[in-house]
Amino acid sequence: MILAIPSPLGVALGIATAVAYGFVAAAGTRLSRQSTQWALGIAWLLHAAALGHGLIGSQPRFGFAPALSVTAWLVLTVYAVESRMYPQLKVRRALAWLGAAAVLLAILFPGTPLHVTASPWLPLHLALGIASYGLFGAAVVHAWLITRAEKQIRLAAAAEPQGGVPLLTLERLTFRFVTAGFVLLSATLLAGLLFSEQLYGSAGRAWKWDHKTIFSVLAWITFAILLIGRARFGWRGRTARRVLYAGSALLLLAYVGSRFVLEVVLARPPV
Repeated sequence: MILAIPSPLGVALGIATAVAYGFVAAAGTRLSRQSTQWALGIAWLLHAAALGHGLIGSQPRFGFAPALSVTAWLVLTVYAVESRMYPQLKVRRALAWLGAAAVLLAILFPGTPLHVTASPWLPLHLALGIASYGLFGAAVVHAWLITRAEKQIRLAAAAEPQGGVPLLTLERLTFRFVTAGFVLLSATLLAGLLFSEQLYGSAGRAWKWDHKTIFSVLAWITFAILLIGRARFGWRGRTARRVLYAGSALLLLAYVGSRFVLEVVLARPPV
């Protein structure tokens, strides 16, 4: 296994971000809500700086670990917005641990440099794909919150187990994220189908049925089935969540899984 060496500034930003997230996660309920929000906001800004340095620095890099790091940052961004509307949501510690793990993983595996001959539109193509990851990640978090709330209801653990947010509201938010993620995933696949050679320049190639493409299409089909099932047959509850988890797992295997195999298992740059 060959580890790429990130820049010293990138390492410093990544470590500072992981420490900030770790502080939020370890502090738990010992901090006031306002103090926790400030600490999480600082970690979020450091995370953004680390991502910006890696993606648009002197030698832009991308790979499976940066993709996971961007996804975690987007999920935290969604939480930051939602916590303003639903301050009862109690997932700060879990998301902070997620952010810390993603940042540390990106330090160990910073990815490979982007092709210098790639089109200026390539970053937009990558952004669409990773944004869909983030939206589906937010949907998975909300589905997990629903599962936790239902379990607490069955165990009669609390009068308001979902932190005061109604289950129907969580379910509605989940499908909003699924719908938005499906639109972005569709745009990403369509761009890859029509403009692959133009996007990657001299390193580009026509649409090819490799592992990444197959898993992406399977994920798209799974999410399409979920949305059709929701609209046509009123799917909800455990059935809908299982289909969501299955589609998310397929999407994770598409880019992150294929790049992990190439970068870590086979220790060679993607073609």
